[in-house]
Amino acid sequence: MLVTLVESAQEGLAAGSANALAHARELADVLGTHVEAATFAGAPEVRDGLAGYGVSRLHVVEHGECVEYSPECWGEALAQLLDDTRPDGVLAAATDRGNEVLAQAAARIGLPLATNCLNVAPATGAAEGDPAWALTRQRGGGVLLEDAELSAPTKLVTVLAGTVEPSAGEAVPEVDVRTFVPQLDTDPARSRIVDRTAREAGVSLATAAVVVSGGRGVGSAEGFDMIEELAELLGGAVGCSRVATNDGWRPHSDQVGLTGTKIAPELYIACGISGATQHWVGCRDARRILAINTDPQAPMMTRATYAVTGDVHEVVPAIIAEIRRRTE
Repeated sequence: MLVTLVESAQEGLAAGSANALAHARELADVLGTHVEAATFAGAPEVRDGLAGYGVSRLHVVEHGECVEYSPECWGEALAQLLDDTRPDGVLAAATDRGNEVLAQAAARIGLPLATNCLNVAPATGAAEGDPAWALTRQRGGGVLLEDAELSAPTKLVTVLAGTVEPSAGEAVPEVDVRTFVPQLDTDPARSRIVDRTAREAGVSLATAAVVVSGGRGVGSAEGFDMIEELAELLGGAVGCSRVATNDGWRPHSDQVGLTGTKIAPELYIACGISGATQHWVGCRDARRILAINTDPQAPMMTRATYAVTGDVHEVVPAIIAEIRRRTE
């Protein structure tokens, strides 16, 4: 049995969890086993979405200390669930939360964890009784790919989004819901959520099909007005480089890169961004990249699918004007 830790989003099952389920289903087909899921949310829309992925059972972890996200409590609860179910492996999305919760669980059980995997498959020639998994995973923020084997009674991995098309598989008639109540300290030392900041209205940067980002070349916070206008016309989200965040032009939540958000849109438009390694790591999974820069030799320009040499203050307004002309 394989277990997939699933996260919920506003619209139901999170995209990263759908990707992890697709990975688990492909792996289960090869191993001749089945896939179950675990969640801390227990939202009905998550449960309803699992049937289409062939998940027959959902383990809902319920405890007063797990109502709000706490990596320590969630990790301990997941560790107890795994001790109770003894699966062959656990997969989760390689999100901040997925990596953190599995790391907490792995430390408590004393098992190895492989994060940020691109591919997971049974290793060839693995010994019977403890078949190893062959992994390809990103290291160093994505600038290095590592081939490795993972061998453990229960294998823990997180998988990157966009590596498998999260298509639905053979649906099951109904998902069996099992409630699991862990034994946790009533007042454990743990991280606590003390405040929440609501995301501004609009498309999420992590899931947007189009992302328009600005960098040093935009010049100022006011310069992002044209970036926001272009993103709105394309139905996309606004991003930025670390320079724009450091200079106070945009909030950190808009930053694309190693220390920001990793994205995988259909189209990424980089305006006035040189394309240093830390930024490239965040946008490299985009299907198409349009770079606009005055320096034709900038790394983003040489790596982009399309490159326009010019001043963003002239090129971007021209693109906006042409889009408006064609849509009027």
